[in-house]
Amino acid sequence: MPQDLPPAGGYEAVQYKRNIPIRGLQPVWYLVGCAAIMAYGWRKVFLGNREKNELGREKMWSRIYITPLLQAEEDRDQARRYFADQAREKELLGSTSRPYNSDRFVRPTITYSPSKVTRD
Repeated sequence: MPQDLPPAGGYEAVQYKRNIPIRGLQPVWYLVGCAAIMAYGWRKVFLGNREKNELGREKMWSRIYITPLLQAEEDRDQARRYFADQAREKELLGSTSRPYNSDRFVRPTITYSPSKVTRD
């Protein structure tokens, strides 16, 4: 009996791999997209920090410039309270008694402070 031989030119190659079509983008494009999104985010953070610093600087200078006005308001309030106290003492004690040694205005050393401190 004759022996079986391969056909002339040989057998076809055996396909042992799955032939699945590639779907979607290549992974490098996902990395490029993530890098672009992160770069945009870091740029926004950088610009946001710059603006925050500028607003803080503006707030500091506005407080520096308004300090004399606030001090003048405080002085007027202290003088008003002083003269109101003088009028109340004159009403209660009469004009003969003098509780102070001087007519010169002296800023009070004790001031009222609220119990709860608020921050802006």
